[in-house]
Amino acid sequence: MGTRFLPATKAVPKELLPVVDTPALEYIVAEAARDGLKELLVVTAHGKDAIADHFSRAPDLEAALEKANKVDMLASVRRSTDLAQLHFIRQNEARGLGDAVAYAEAFVGGEPFAVLLGDDMIHASDQLLHQMLDVQCERGGVVLALVEVPREDISRYGSVRPAEGADVTSDVIRVVDLVEKPSPDVAPSQLAVIGRYVLPPEIFDAIRATQPGAGGEIQLTDAMRRLAGDQVPVHGVIFRGRRFDTGDRLDYLRAVVELAAEHPALGTEFRAWLQEYVGKLDDGHD
Repeated sequence: MGTRFLPATKAVPKELLPVVDTPALEYIVAEAARDGLKELLVVTAHGKDAIADHFSRAPDLEAALEKANKVDMLASVRRSTDLAQLHFIRQNEARGLGDAVAYAEAFVGGEPFAVLLGDDMIHASDQLLHQMLDVQCERGGVVLALVEVPREDISRYGSVRPAEGADVTSDVIRVVDLVEKPSPDVAPSQLAVIGRYVLPPEIFDAIRATQPGAGGEIQLTDAMRRLAGDQVPVHGVIFRGRRFDTGDRLDYLRAVVELAAEHPALGTEFRAWLQEYVGKLDDGHD
């Protein structure tokens, strides 16, 4: 429901909050498209019809921009509809990530598929999803994206237990167990699961067999744990690039600042202003 961003999200889905001039979700759709995933199912909820509107054509707006010869603006408006073929389905009630993924069973047609969470942005310069797809193609099973977090923060995430002897300094490790939001004193590691998954079709049977867990929801972590217990291979790709949790207000602001500083049209002026502003702050602290 985007409660951390109220009142902005009273009428606007949090996934459409702009990061500079592009909604956060559009960055994620672009990421999938870059790696060849051109058929996407967006699982939405009540009150988020604006997401489908954003990824649909806007004939009146496009005609006005074309008439005014605003070529760059027209291209930016059309970009969201040209990235990929999007399909939409509504999750009837908020029953957890596992339940949301279950809605994709008919869509994926018995093949491995990727899951990208709508508030987890990966910088375009990083090839996380591409690497995960390669690992799944080579090794099968479940492939997770992992980041190392401070132990006191691990209770906010799913945590994994690496296989005995796994080298956590490498890019890919084998995982033998997963725990959803463990307390720091019992967490199996400081490796946290973030919002990228590549899953085999067996995950749907595992979801059906999974009882509600943390928060009374059907947790995808619990379903993947079931597969691991059934000897389905599970691997983690350890990510060391740039990631933004746009569901967190502070991280959202960090994303806006970093991407604004790199923006081809705004970056030069924005960086100059930012340096001046930070200098004023430093002077004030002196």
